[in-house]
Amino acid sequence: MPGTTLDYHNDSISLRVVEALADATDTDAHELEPLYNVVDPEALDTLFERDSSVPIRVEFEYDDSSVEVRSDGTVTVDGTVHDSR
Repeated sequence: MPGTTLDYHNDSISLRVVEALADATDTDAHELEPLYNVVDPEALDTLFERDSSVPIRVEFEYDDSSVEVRSDGTVTVDGTVHDSR
């Protein structure tokens, strides 16, 4: 989808993770290995779309990168914040 831009306030957390990985690895998002090879994007989206007073944090490895997603919308790759709602 060349030319497609994401609206970080409305797009799913899994799309924000892909964009953060692309930014961190200096790779076009379309050239990355599919996220579903590492984590179920639909489950991730479902987990983070719920309004909850309980803090949620999911961590996983993607290629050689450590990814963390927090319930406040923060996405970090190798400890660097790449996105926050």
